[in-house]
Parts: sequence; C-alpha cells; structure tokens
Amino acid sequence: MYWPNPRNTVSDFRRMMLWVVSGLLVVVGSFDVWYFLRGTWIVIRSLLREPMRDVVGEQVIYGRVLPHDLDHMGHMNNSRYLRECDFARFAYYTHNRMYKAFRALRATVVVGASTIRYRRSLALWEAFEVRSRIVAWDEKSFYVEQRFVSKSDGFVSAVMLCRQNVIRSTPEKILEFLCKKKVECPDIPEDLQHWIKYISASSQALRAESGLEEKTK
Repeated sequence: MYWPNPRNTVSDFRRMMLWVVSGLLVVVGSFDVWYFLRGTWIVIRSLLREPMRDVVGEQVIYGRVLPHDLDHMGHMNNSRYLRECDFARFAYYTHNRMYKAFRALRATVVVGASTIRYRRSLALWEAFEVRSRIVAWDEKSFYVEQRFVSKSDGFVSAVMLCRQNVIRSTPEKILEFLCKKKVECPDIPEDLQHWIKYISASSQALRAESGLEEKTK
C-alpha cells in the first residue's frame, strides 16, 4: 500500500495556493474588479425595487468617502466623482426601467459629453447622496443632471451635467415606449442651453480643424 509523503502534500498545497493567489493578483491587476462587482450589485438591487412612476423624475443613491477614494490632498479624488455618477446612472436607468426600453428597441446610450463643477470637497468617511434626473432631451440625446449632496448639512458639493447620446433610436421613442404616450420635453434651463451651444461650437471647430467640413460640402 502506498502512503503519501506528508511533506509532498504540504508542498503541493502551497504550490496550489501560490497559483490561486497569483491568478487573483493577475485578475485584480488587469480588471477593475470592484467596479464590475459594485455595478452588478447596484443593478440587481435596483431591479428589486418598484419601478419609478415618473420616468424622468429624480432618483437617489447613497455613498460614503472611503480611503481608496482619497487623493494626496486627503479628500475625494475628482475622478471618483465621475465614477460615482456612473454607478448612479446604472441605478437610475434600472430603476426607471429605461434599460428595458433600450433592450426592446435594440438601442443603447453612450456618454457624448460631460462637465462637472466642484463646489466643496468631500472628506474621508463623509456620507453623501447622488441625485440623478433627466433634465431635458433632444432628437439625439438625454441630458442628465447629477448632484452630490452632503448628508451632514444638505450642501450641494458638486454638480455634473452629462449628455447621453442614444444609439439606434431616439429619446422620444424610448420615452414613448415606457410611458405609452408621447412625452413633451420640458423647458431647457438657461445653463444647459449655454452648455449645449458650447458642445456644438466645439464640435464645429474640431471638424473645421480636421477638414471634415470641407469634405462634406
């Protein structure tokens, strides 16, 4: 009868654990694992909630500044605000069932432009809300406003505007699919009008710089 050598068994176990740890390090180093895990959890949790009655109404998610959110200045890094906005839009489009409309119409949305104004830093362990809502839309895009509101005193710490370009459909068709009727766009706020004009002017300037305008004449 063959009796395994205990030393070999321990050696094999250590070798296996080394491969497992090495594999995990490769995965963590190659992919933003936390981003995908948290995004998946947010979508699942939003699916379990009752759908929003007002498709373009405001939706809130909650967050807290963690150590990995900090930069060398000791407050939340400016790039983390954009990441939180990403998660908030996941929740928003799931909660108002807009993702359902995207799938039904074989459409999708991509970020066409964004701008953010920082008003006050969010500090370590500070709790905040991200309030998202569709402000307006045109024939190609939704315009989403996202506000970072401190839970301690209600101060609006940052405001982001995001242009979400609709691919293979239109905002009007998506809203009509969800609401079973045509939805009129509200009046576009003055600050958003200025931003839309800036995007248009920037696009025209870049096209002229690359010679595209001459080719399309």
